Amino acid sequence: MLKSLNVILFLFMILPTQAQESVQLYPNGVPNIIPNVSLGANAPEFYFYKPEKQINSKVFLIIPGGGYGMVAINHEGHDLAKRLKDLGYASFVLKYRLPVDSQMLDKRIAPIQDAQNAIVYIRQNANRLGVDLKDVVVMGFSAGGHLASTLSTHFDTSYIGSVDTKLLRPDYSVLVYPVITMKEGITHAGSKKNLIGPNFEDEDVKRFSNELNINSNTPPAFIIHAEDDKVVPIQNALFYKEGLDNHAVKNKFYYFQKGGHGFGMYNKLEEGDWFADMIVWLNNN
Repeated sequence: MLKSLNVILFLFMILPTQAQESVQLYPNGVPNIIPNVSLGANAPEFYFYKPEKQINSKVFLIIPGGGYGMVAINHEGHDLAKRLKDLGYASFVLKYRLPVDSQMLDKRIAPIQDAQNAIVYIRQNANRLGVDLKDVVVMGFSAGGHLASTLSTHFDTSYIGSVDTKLLRPDYSVLVYPVITMKEGITHAGSKKNLIGPNFEDEDVKRFSNELNINSNTPPAFIIHAEDDKVVPIQNALFYKEGLDNHAVKNKFYYFQKGGHGFGMYNKLEEGDWFADMIVWLNNN
């Protein structure tokens, strides 16, 4: 009996308890799915974190990375939401669909459909959820940074049907070691293959190279990258910053010499708290 109780307590400790509330992202069914095909573990999931006392009307949409082949939802998702909650910020964590040809009519747009639906959900349900909302901050990591930058540059195009496109534009973006371009040799090859490959059309390379989609209405951005990143070259972030600079869009680049890729909230190889600096920057802009 005691052994069984210990096993139960152990399982309780290791099972995920991060999410405050699971939100139904598609109450009327997930779009862009091949009929009679089950998404299984690839079904989109959406989690809401509400602080005990909200101190700021900026609300975060967090998009984890994973090369469009998995979703690193804990250290690039729930961990961020928990820290934001402790600081008094409301946030949402998105587990988006991975692009899979065998499940989707058009795999290329499935992730951005989920991201657009998420930002619309936040704006349309803030009052019902008891959230003071002025600005939506999209925060994306790695391939999730590509998705966040897609949300931040494709907002004039609705991938989710008839919707007021004013709802689709984030007010700010936070891009952490992001994939930005689909340009060969600079992109992350796995993300590119998973999203628009394996046979790459020039049209899709241009369409999803988000440095090419920046204009003067692109949201201000806080960008984080390490120079020694061997997975997603720092040129991705620099391309995005250059595009923002060229269109006079506010931005800040938080630069690490060391850190590699995938460090999440804490870079163990170099001093500096990009998260704290990001909060200060957002509150001053």
